[in-house]
Amino acid sequence: MLAVALADAKRLVREPMYQQMNAILRALLKTGEFAEGDRFLTERQIAERFQVSRPTANKVLAGMVSEGLLAFRKGVGTFVRPPRLNYDIQTLVSFTEKVKEAGKMPGTRVLEFRRIKASEADAEVADKLQVNENQELFAITRLRLADRVPVILERRWVPIDIFPGLSRQELRGSFYAICRDRYGLIIAESDQTIRAVKPMGQDAKVLEARSGSPAFLVSAVGYSGSRAAWWEKTLYRGDMYEFHRARSSPGRLIQVFPQ
Repeated sequence: MLAVALADAKRLVREPMYQQMNAILRALLKTGEFAEGDRFLTERQIAERFQVSRPTANKVLAGMVSEGLLAFRKGVGTFVRPPRLNYDIQTLVSFTEKVKEAGKMPGTRVLEFRRIKASEADAEVADKLQVNENQELFAITRLRLADRVPVILERRWVPIDIFPGLSRQELRGSFYAICRDRYGLIIAESDQTIRAVKPMGQDAKVLEARSGSPAFLVSAVGYSGSRAAWWEKTLYRGDMYEFHRARSSPGRLIQVFPQ
């Protein structure tokens, strides 16, 4: 502890105050002193421990909250958030597998599963799936969870002739696994658009997020050969997800638009 304190003191001499504290507090999250879900240092504790002003401590804490490293609970305190889940915008990777890789337990609630005609959905659905208004579809809404925390609200429409016999029970697992294992589909590519949005009303309630809090809306068509196999509009909680594209990997350009 003495060595850590001396190292902290040296940094406080060399660098601007806010940058020092920003680096030090982030480093604390990696030392094991604070585990996921633990209450973090208060503004007063930071000021006393590192001999900085409370406004500086407040500014650093606010920045860490806005980036999703910490979570502020009114009247309770500031707590360490779990790491964000990763969304690779170049590859189609199962949510179930990604959550397991992150050391968490995946879960799915099927909120809607019904048979409809394309004419019963928004015109956008028929257009994206390239079907006529009498084509029968499955309309699917699923809530995806990581360690029982809602992180994704997924709405998906699929042509019934591509997925005959699809059941509600199957949809509690990986949709990509259904495509591959049951229907023998090779999903070679996906045309995606990503927008920054603010879920309101029922969507925010289902995701257990504050109304108007940041989220990502991913709209995508999945293709099996030249045929559109699904159209989805999926909400990802902004405090639980980050999107990335590996520099060295080739891939389709993803369009990203602010709302």
